[in-house]
Amino acid sequence: MILTTTNSIDGKVVTNYLGIIVGTTYSSNFTSKGFSFKDMFNSKKYYENYEKSLEQAKEDAFEKLRAQAQEKQANAIIGVSIDIEMMSTTGVTMISVVGTAVRVQ
Repeated sequence: MILTTTNSIDGKVVTNYLGIIVGTTYSSNFTSKGFSFKDMFNSKKYYENYEKSLEQAKEDAFEKLRAQAQEKQANAIIGVSIDIEMMSTTGVTMISVVGTAVRVQ
């Protein structure tokens, strides 16, 4: 499946616009594998774990986006954007990936 941040795909013609789709996941370093309270005081390990947690959440969001596109029988997603928002009161990071499901020739 083609994913692009642009609104068109070189050499392809959009034949059907199937709708906006969204993949959302949440990440928290406090619940990530391998994290302990002690790691909070070792900033390098803390940030390494947090980065791994964010990367996994991003991949999960893209997986959800692709699944929605397949449900709509799309073969491409255009206009893809990623929004990452830290929810300061909970320590959770929300990752949303948005795009338009389309059929292209």
